[in-house]
Amino acid sequence: MRPKKKDPNAEEVDLIEPISKTKLKAEADALQEIGVKLVALPNSKLTQLDLPARLVDAINEAKRITANGATRRQKQYIGSLMREIDVAPIVEQMEKWEGKNTAENAYFHNLERWRARLIEDEGALSEFIQQYPNVDSQQIRTLIRNARREASANKPPKSSRELFKLLREITGEPQSSNEVDEES
Repeated sequence: MRPKKKDPNAEEVDLIEPISKTKLKAEADALQEIGVKLVALPNSKLTQLDLPARLVDAINEAKRITANGATRRQKQYIGSLMREIDVAPIVEQMEKWEGKNTAENAYFHNLERWRARLIEDEGALSEFIQQYPNVDSQQIRTLIRNARREASANKPPKSSRELFKLLREITGEPQSSNEVDEES
């Protein structure tokens, strides 16, 4: 018997640790759970995610299926399709929709503070106009006046909601972390 020659690349191959079956299974289960959340989304939100056609078809099929065994197999199939795509943008968008995005939460809390200040404090409007000079001050004054009347009469806060929507339009949506990274 002759001794085997050592491959010089063999040492590099030995340095790479194989991924355990447990870890692979956990990753597959996580992807399947994301797929289950996708099945629960309405079609309007699914179209915003820019998913591959095969995945969208599988999700729509899962919505149609009613048998338990078939539903389980379809979810597994969706999980296998999810392994072929980058799920990070999907997860990020779903977290935004679920309200887990901290930047978006901070933005909405800031809008709520502005709305409360505008309704309660007379001087807040001039400060807001200084910060956002392109605003229609007459429209904001009308909404503030109506919101104050509704609050004093214990009526539903229709004008307060409209004021919040207007503030959101004026200030603009916050940038997501992806948009900030791309601009850098």
